[in-house]
Amino acid sequence: MRIPITKYGLPQVAIVPAVILAAMAGVYALGATAAVFWPVEAALLIVLLWAMWFFRDPQRKAPQDKNVLLSPADGTITDIEQVEPDEYFAHRAWRIGIFLSIFNVHINRAPCAVRVGRIRYRPGAFKNAMNPHCGRVNESNDVQMFRLEEPTDELLIRQISGAIARRIVCAANSGDELDAGQRFGMIKFGSRTELFVPLRQNAELAVKIGDKVKAGLTILARYK
Repeated sequence: MRIPITKYGLPQVAIVPAVILAAMAGVYALGATAAVFWPVEAALLIVLLWAMWFFRDPQRKAPQDKNVLLSPADGTITDIEQVEPDEYFAHRAWRIGIFLSIFNVHINRAPCAVRVGRIRYRPGAFKNAMNPHCGRVNESNDVQMFRLEEPTDELLIRQISGAIARRIVCAANSGDELDAGQRFGMIKFGSRTELFVPLRQNAELAVKIGDKVKAGLTILARYK
């Protein structure tokens, strides 16, 4: 039976509970009065449960449709805009921004069956991840992907740190082939993920600003 905690959460998933349990034991050993002991223990227990819950990794079965692009992250669609080619993505494209709160599952998943191309990490700031422009200045990791099915478009997933997030995990390597919905990393704590999709006449978006999405399940775009 698979434990629904992500391996990408290491070492936090081991260290944080140990520290909190030690703090709980310390409060007990100090002989705090009941008026102090129980509120402190309750608060520490809540933090412990939240830390374990944050690194949850639910099983998901991606739609078996070769003509769709799935969300690479859980969260809320905060912005959708057309962008011009630049040094990071050489196509006119839709940039779909997804904000992940501290309450969302933080696992990143492939939007379709892909081959991983270039992976480029960029150090940067830690501005609020709800800002649609933070991807230009924040610490980020660009994962280039190429669809294995027609059309064999180049895609780009950008993992972006936020004001709270300070750790980007990318387990994919250049040349890897991923199935639709397959896990390839995560961003620890509140963050942002962007999907770049080349503009083409036979593709249409399937989401709008404000929509809630789930990685590997929600369809963001569809090829006609």
